[in-house]
Amino acid sequence: MIYTPAFWAMAAANFAQTASFSAFFLLPLYLLEHGGDRGDIGIVMGMFALASAVCRPWVSEMIDRIGRKRSYTLGNLLMVAAPLLHLAFSEPLGSAYPWLLALRAVHGIGLAICFTAIFTYMADILPAARFNEGIGMFGISGLIGVAAGPLVAEAIAPRFGYAGIFLVAAGFSLLSLLVHLPLAESHAPAAHRRGPSFFILLGRGKFVIVCLLATLFGFGLAGTGNFVAPLAAENGLGTVSSYYLWYAAGAIATRFAGGRLADRLGENRLLPWGIGLYVLGLLLLPAARSALLLDLAGACAGSGHGLLFPTLNTLAVRGEPGEVRGKATGIFTGGIDAGNFAGSLLLGYIGQWFGLAALFWVAGAGMALGLLLFGFRPPKPEENRG
Repeated sequence: MIYTPAFWAMAAANFAQTASFSAFFLLPLYLLEHGGDRGDIGIVMGMFALASAVCRPWVSEMIDRIGRKRSYTLGNLLMVAAPLLHLAFSEPLGSAYPWLLALRAVHGIGLAICFTAIFTYMADILPAARFNEGIGMFGISGLIGVAAGPLVAEAIAPRFGYAGIFLVAAGFSLLSLLVHLPLAESHAPAAHRRGPSFFILLGRGKFVIVCLLATLFGFGLAGTGNFVAPLAAENGLGTVSSYYLWYAAGAIATRFAGGRLADRLGENRLLPWGIGLYVLGLLLLPAARSALLLDLAGACAGSGHGLLFPTLNTLAVRGEPGEVRGKATGIFTGGIDAGNFAGSLLLGYIGQWFGLAALFWVAGAGMALGLLLFGFRPPKPEENRG
């Protein structure tokens, strides 16, 4: 059974935590208003992703060692504290710049713990025969959060400024903390069953491919997560929240059909379509001189996200025993964060030197490498079972 009380409680927690994270999609505008440039956006946003990626082997080991719920609780506490600490900065790009980078690193570690722990929790409780469907439907909670965070942030910013955004982000994370606390642990850690280490698991053929594809996915996410707000402002397109609403709508639409299709046809048949749709969404952004084209780009990228995330997640954890699911999830999610870091830094400087259009062309080309890596080969049973 997919739709248990634990499913709905964790879906609510995931919604709130993702809304907290996505409220920071407006942080690039905060940096620009304080004298920063696109290079600063890349550095500050990239620090978050770098910390999230670098800590992932130890976070994954911790989740398998102390449990999914305890780890998620710890991550939530960091996600509540980090937005509140942003309130201490009056000149974030002045003498406090190193402290801002350190805070972004702590924030990234908090999200790494939450992200890895919650998807490992779901891997424990979802039925194997309907895993693609279950993880896809669970992911809708996060997609709604992706749309809700910028929407709420833009609504309160005119009256309360960026301090209001930081308070709302902390409030969303507090809600996530409270919602998940009554739940039981999904997998009891056993000291005598440790399983292979993170790096040994990473060396296996399946995980090499999953990690590389996730890294390219993260590279594309750096473009849509960090630079759409500056694009909308530069082109005079008004609020950016509509882009993320259409992004979420596209992803949710594909989740309803994509999960069952992947369970029936295999992940390998759907992954190239997910990559192609995301690339299309990125390549439409340089032409987005109207709100309609911006929203269309969001719908295309979101549809690709809706296929890519659950199928890659399933490839990572399918057939893996409980004592290594945290590490398997960590390889997948850590790959996304590594790509997000590289994309944030590289795309930030490309945008600074060559403009935002070139930035999105490079992001699209980077993700398109996934098609060359993966190919359009038919699925092999052993690949889809880990």
